[in-house]
Amino acid sequence: MTEIIKTDALIVGAGPVGLFAVFELGLLDIKCHLLDILPKPGGQCAELYPEKPIYDIPGFPMVTGQELVDNLMKQIEPFSPTFHYGEMVEQLEPLGTTAAPLFRVSTDGGKVFEAKVVLIAAGGGSFQPKRPPIAGIENYEGTSVFYAVRKMETMRGKRILIVGGGDSALDWTLNLHPLAERITLMHRRDDFRAAPHSVNAMRELVAAGKMDLVIGQMSALKGENGQLSSVAIKGNDGKVFDLDCDVVMPFFGLTMKLGPIAEWGLNLHENLVPVDTEKFETNVPGVFAVGDINTYPGKLKLILSGFHEVALAAQKAHRYIYPEKKLMFQYTTSSSSLQKKLGVN
Repeated sequence: MTEIIKTDALIVGAGPVGLFAVFELGLLDIKCHLLDILPKPGGQCAELYPEKPIYDIPGFPMVTGQELVDNLMKQIEPFSPTFHYGEMVEQLEPLGTTAAPLFRVSTDGGKVFEAKVVLIAAGGGSFQPKRPPIAGIENYEGTSVFYAVRKMETMRGKRILIVGGGDSALDWTLNLHPLAERITLMHRRDDFRAAPHSVNAMRELVAAGKMDLVIGQMSALKGENGQLSSVAIKGNDGKVFDLDCDVVMPFFGLTMKLGPIAEWGLNLHENLVPVDTEKFETNVPGVFAVGDINTYPGKLKLILSGFHEVALAAQKAHRYIYPEKKLMFQYTTSSSSLQKKLGVN
C-alpha cells in the first residue's frame, strides 16, 4: 500500500516563487512539501540561466539566477521544507469541502500526498526550448548546439553564433562577448524584440568592430562527431555562405505545457490559470496559482511579482489551515516570535 504523505501545504514547483512561498507560509506556521520535475531546486533560473544576471530583485543591484536560488534556499532553512525532485504531478482529487479543503495529489513516481492547500508555482509548466527546423541538429545538441548556458566559462575562446532577436539572444550576446574569441548575432531581420538598452549596446559593439551582426537564417550545420565547424547561412538577398563557428546557440523561445495540471478542473485562459488579485486563488477553493503560471489583469511576468503573490496567498492559506485562529499581521522586524522562527537573536 502506498504511504500517504501528509502536509499543510503542497507546493508544485521549486523555482524562486515556489521557494519564497515556503518562507511566507513558514512565517505562519504552515509546513510545506515541494514537488518539482527537475532534479534540483531553482526552476528555469537554475536550469536554463544560472549565470544570467538579474537586476530587478529588491536589495540586489545584480544577482545571478543561481545566486538567487542559493539565497532563497538559505532563507527557508529555518522552516525545514521537504523536497521531492524528479516528480511530475498527475492527479488532484478533492477530498474536503469549500470551507475546509483537502486534496490528494499523486505523482508519476508513485508518491501520494494529502494537503490542505495546494500552491501551483510551476512557472509556465514543463518547458522545452523550441528547436530550429534544421536537418540533423539533434546530432550536435549538447556538444556544440546549446539552448542554455549553465557555465559561461565553457564558452571562453569559442567562436559563437547566437541566433534570435529577443531578450535571451541579446542578453547572452552581451554577457558572452568578453569570453568569446568572436561572437556573431544573427536574426532574420534588422529589428529586435529585446530591451532597447540591450539593442543599443549590441549595435555599439558592432559599430566598433568587436562583434558581427548577420541578417539571415541558418540553412544547414556542418561538422563531424557532433562538433560544428561552420553554419550555412542564407542571407535576405538569397545568397548562401558559410560562417565558421564552434558553438551555435538558438534562442527561439520555449514551448510551455501545463501537462496534467490542465486536467485538474481549473479554469484556463490561453494555457494559464486565472486568479483573483486578493489571494491568488483559482476557481477551486484551496488551490492557488502564483508566478508565471497565473494570469490576471495587469499581470507582469516578473519574479518580484511572484513574491508579492505568494505573500497574499499565504494569508488565505492560513485561514484554511487554522480556521479557528485569528491571524494578526506582524512585521518580522518588530515581532520577537517571528524573529525566533528565523533564528534571529
